[in-house]
Amino acid sequence: MAEQIASTKQLEQKLGFWDLQGSAIGQIIGAGIMSLMPAAINQTGRSVVFSFLIAAVITCAGAIPYIFLCSCVRLRGGMYTQMGLVAGKFFAGVNVVTSLLGQFGLAMYGLSLAAYIRPLFGWPESSEKWIGLAVLTIFFILNIMGIDAFAKIQNALVAILIGSLIMFGVMGITKVNWGTYFDNSDGYFMMNGALAMCQAAGLLTFATGGATIIVNFSAEAKNPVRDIPLVIVTSTLFVACMYAILAFVAAGVLPVPEIGNSLVNVANHILPTPLYYVFIIGGAGCALASTLNNQLATSTKPIMAMCDDGWLPQSFASLNKKKVPVKILTFFYIIGAIFTVSGLSVSTLGNMSLVLGGITSFILAIRVAAIPKLLPEQWARSKFKVSQGVLTIFTIIACAGSLFSTYMNASSLFSNMPLLMINIGFIVAAFAFAAIRGKSPNVNMSISYDDA
Repeated sequence: MAEQIASTKQLEQKLGFWDLQGSAIGQIIGAGIMSLMPAAINQTGRSVVFSFLIAAVITCAGAIPYIFLCSCVRLRGGMYTQMGLVAGKFFAGVNVVTSLLGQFGLAMYGLSLAAYIRPLFGWPESSEKWIGLAVLTIFFILNIMGIDAFAKIQNALVAILIGSLIMFGVMGITKVNWGTYFDNSDGYFMMNGALAMCQAAGLLTFATGGATIIVNFSAEAKNPVRDIPLVIVTSTLFVACMYAILAFVAAGVLPVPEIGNSLVNVANHILPTPLYYVFIIGGAGCALASTLNNQLATSTKPIMAMCDDGWLPQSFASLNKKKVPVKILTFFYIIGAIFTVSGLSVSTLGNMSLVLGGITSFILAIRVAAIPKLLPEQWARSKFKVSQGVLTIFTIIACAGSLFSTYMNASSLFSNMPLLMINIGFIVAAFAFAAIRGKSPNVNMSISYDDA
C-alpha cells in the first residue's frame, strides 16, 4: 500500500453542498429517533410536535460557534483546529482525548443496527455482536476506498432513509384523528403541562443534533465558508420539521398509551407488511448505517491535524493512494471492533464520555465573541458577519444552549455511579494529557486553517 506524506493539505477538495448535506442529514437521523420520539410522546403527549421545534432552536443555538467560525476560514483539522484557534493549546490537547473517546460510538451504531436486522431473519440474540462486527467491517472497507466512495454511499443511504420516513408520514397522515388532535379532553395534549413539553424538547436535542460533524470535512469541502454554515442550519431545520411531521403521525394514529417505547408499533399499524419491512430496513437500518459511515469518514481528519502538531506520532496519519489516513481508520476500526464484541450495552457506550464532550462544547461557545479579534480580516469578509453587540448576544445563546444540552446529558448519569465515575475519569485523563503532553518539545502547534 503506497504511502504519502501525511498532512491535511494533501486531502482533495471534492465535497460539494449536497455531499455535505447528505453527510449532515445522515448524522442527525440516527436510530435514537426510533426510541426518543416515543419517549417524548409518553412525556408530553401530542404536543411533541412543538417539542421538536423547540429542540431544533436549542440545537441551532449550540451550533452558533461552528457557523460563525466556519464562515471565516477552512478549518483543515475540523473541530480540533476550531478548538485550538479559539481556546488555545491546552484545550486543543483536551480535544485530542475527546476525539479518540468519540470512537466508542462506532460500536454503538453497529450493535444498534444489528438489533434491528437480527429479528427480521430470526437469528438468535447471541449473534448481535457478530452482526455488528460484520457491519462495522463492511463500512470500514468502503471508507478505505476514498472520499468519493463515501459520498456516493452516504447519499444513497440518505435517499433511502428519507424515502422510508416520507412513506411512513404519507401512509400515516390519513389515519390521524384530526378532530381531537389538539383537544386536551383526553388529557394527552400538553400532557403534564408546558414544563414537560420543554423537558421533552431537551430530550429531543439528542435527535436533532449532529450536523456540526461536517466541520471535520472542511479540508475536503469545495467551498467550506459558504457550504458548511448553510448545511448546519438547513439540515438541522429540515430534519426537525420532518421529525415534527412524523411525530404528528406517531402521536395521532394510536392512543398515546398504546405507542409503547418505539415506532415499531405505529409502523406496524399503518403500513402493510411489505412496507413495514421496508420501513424497518430503509428507516431504522439506513439511519444507523449512514451515521456509522459518516462517523468513520469524519473522525480521521482532526486526528491528522493532531499528528501534524505533534500530539500524536506523525506516521500515524500516513495516507494510502486514495488519500485516506488508513492507519487512523484501522485504529478506529479496532477500537470499534473490541467494544462491539465486549458485551457492553448500547446505552453504556453512548454515555461513557458525555460530560467531557459537554465541557469542550461550552469552552467553544464562550469564545464566540472573540472571533473578530482572532480572525479580523476573515470576519470582515464573512457573509455571516454581525455587529459585536449581536455577536455577544449569540455568545450568550450558544452558552445557554450548550449548558442546557450538557445538563440534560449529564442528568442521566446521576443515578448510575459507575458511568459517572467513568466520565470523571475521562475528564481527569484528558486534562492530564493536555498538561503533560503539551510540555513536550515535539508538540508544536500551528493552527491549521486557510482562507477559502
